[in-house]
Amino acid sequence: MPMSRLRRFAALIVAAAAVALPGLAHAQAYSCAVPDRVPVPRADGPSASQPKRVLPIGSYTLAITWTPQYCRSNARDESARFQCGSGNRFGFTLHGLWPDGTGETWPQYCKPAEILAPAVIRKNLCATPSPQLLQHEWAKHGTCMNTTPDGYFDKATGLFGRLRYPDMNVLSRRRLTAGQLATAMARANPGVQANMMRITATRQGWLDEIWLCMDKQLRFAACPAHQGGLAPGNPIKIWRGRR
Repeated sequence: MPMSRLRRFAALIVAAAAVALPGLAHAQAYSCAVPDRVPVPRADGPSASQPKRVLPIGSYTLAITWTPQYCRSNARDESARFQCGSGNRFGFTLHGLWPDGTGETWPQYCKPAEILAPAVIRKNLCATPSPQLLQHEWAKHGTCMNTTPDGYFDKATGLFGRLRYPDMNVLSRRRLTAGQLATAMARANPGVQANMMRITATRQGWLDEIWLCMDKQLRFAACPAHQGGLAPGNPIKIWRGRR
């Protein structure tokens, strides 16, 4: 079997298994076929508005993105083609694993970042479906964690892969608050509580991301008050696409 067909077949098997397992049907990739050639990302580094900051790590955030809403807003962008077109279908995707500081300021762009190897991109593209976002996450966050690109993404995708999810289709049809969504997410993940995550939304009140707070040992922990996100009582809507 040609390598391209083999990769497609493997991706479909993974997707079928995910749909068959409780709580995963609206979570990771429904279907994801990695192309034979992946785009080479641009270099990413500090800027005047996003400077280099080498600071001690006090905790971590695992950020996941709700793809139906992302694609609703970004489907025309070239960088979103893999995630939002080409026959691929996603639920939640991995935005990134972010080291936080000991206060309100976090480390970022700690070291110069090499361009990611194609093999690293292909390995992680069905979790974070954008080569440029993968490059950005490594440059801004991974370089502050004293690891390699493989080590950084293995840690991030490992945490992401263990998450379980409530039925997002059912929740999208209800009147819902951010606190209720966090509670539903916590119930799907033993050991996680609603105060261990932050829900973010667009200006119009549609679910954008969930940020899960973790301590220095990468165990789920209560979020610091300064981290932001919606108040528990704020209403939130879930865009489920044209279904």
